[in-house]
Amino acid sequence: MATVREGNKAVLLVVDVQVDVMSESWEAPRVIQNLVQVVECARAQGAPVIWVQHSDEELLYGSPGWQWVPELVPASGDALIHKHFNSSFEATDLEAHLAACGATHIVLAGAATNWCIRATAYGALDRGYDLTLVSDAHTTGTIVLEDGGRIDAATIVEELNIAMTWLSYPGRTNSTATAEAVDFTCSGATPHAMVAAE
Repeated sequence: MATVREGNKAVLLVVDVQVDVMSESWEAPRVIQNLVQVVECARAQGAPVIWVQHSDEELLYGSPGWQWVPELVPASGDALIHKHFNSSFEATDLEAHLAACGATHIVLAGAATNWCIRATAYGALDRGYDLTLVSDAHTTGTIVLEDGGRIDAATIVEELNIAMTWLSYPGRTNSTATAEAVDFTCSGATPHAMVAAE
């Protein structure tokens, strides 16, 4: 079993809100504005904000598409994590930054829902953190299958919101909250509330 984190210290983890990632994502302008609201809330309530930025052979480090979207800019002193895998925990120093600020509860938002957000959410729970997924502040693109079938982005977002509400881990809590309802002074979020994608 994972080591359960004792305490009540929330941090905001903003994952891969980069130009090329968001350009292909469902309802990106709405999601970005919700992300802005969550970042402002975290800052107002004194919660650390940690930014995760992806690069690989398609999303080249330092390229225009790799940059943060213009609406979201890390502040001086915010932790910056560079990753090459879906989970923000794999081959990064994220856990060291979380330990440095005494984090026990991760509030998670960003992109892409079915890849890096999902992998990071499970990675956090597996490592003993409480988790709140901001239900209206993550997004992805629609998947077109080889047989012509489609998995709509809205369905992917809704499914992960449901999963993060109903998962059960010993000694940990997991939930969803809207951008408007997140409260970083109460373990990072309001109590469990299943929120479907809009």
